[in-house]
Amino acid sequence: MLILERLRSDHAPALLAFEQENRAYFARSVPDRGDDYFTGFASRHRDLLAEQDTGACHFHVVVDDRGQLIGRVNLVDVSAGSAELGYRIGESAAGRGVATAAVGEACRIAVAEYALRSLVAVTTLDNPASRAVLERNGFTVVESITLVGRPGVRYRRRLVAAS
Repeated sequence: MLILERLRSDHAPALLAFEQENRAYFARSVPDRGDDYFTGFASRHRDLLAEQDTGACHFHVVVDDRGQLIGRVNLVDVSAGSAELGYRIGESAAGRGVATAAVGEACRIAVAEYALRSLVAVTTLDNPASRAVLERNGFTVVESITLVGRPGVRYRRRLVAAS
């Protein structure tokens, strides 16, 4: 079982530890955040919370049944009923369906709590795990793109409120 919690100030220590522990793992499939991300983490975290307060973004941490932070799922660039979905699941939780479940829960929350009607997501073609997570959650490819110099795809999912 997992829980998506809306990002709070008290998540900062666990989130920083999560990002540090998984830095090399994430860098295998997405561009590294760089050293500045880690040295300026406290300020960046405060900035994210301030941005979230405006409604322009909705940041979440993924917590397992032991209360451990194992991932994050973000809805950014909220506009006109749509947002871009991004997610990271730590190496220790990879391959166990966590990403699929977390994205599914984010889709539910996007409708129920934020009244969103669609989500977009992007990934590279050489990241089959991410593509599979999106497709399992009803996202469909809408266009080919270049992402950080690599071939990629943009996905979209229309959201429907539960009856």
